[in-house]
Amino acid sequence: MIGRIVLAVSVALAAPLLTSADASAQDVPGIEICTVEKTMERRTSCLQSNVDFLQKTIAKLSADHQQKLDAANRQIESLKGTVASLQKIADDLQAADRKAAENQKKLAAPPAKDAPVAKDPPPAAKDGAK
Repeated sequence: MIGRIVLAVSVALAAPLLTSADASAQDVPGIEICTVEKTMERRTSCLQSNVDFLQKTIAKLSADHQQKLDAANRQIESLKGTVASLQKIADDLQAADRKAAENQKKLAAPPAKDAPVAKDPPPAAKDGAK
């Protein structure tokens, strides 16, 4: 796979040096087998046609993949916003739950020891001294 890519790139870089301005394009775009051509001009034209086809294909695929990446990035940003809003809702619910639990504890807890409690009055002295 990598060998084919290297071959295509080397052909793409070398072909413009070998081609003339009169190179004719093929009728149907695609890869041709250029070894069947007898003359050097026809082989060069064939190779240039292959290079042009590969360059157009690469440009098209690159644009398609860039659009997919952009769409994925937009979706990721949207999902980040959704996660942030859900996290805020979860935090609010947890805070409300803690507050409700504290209120329940306050209602169920006995009164504190420091709170004033009504006491019985002191007993009267029995020795008769007034």
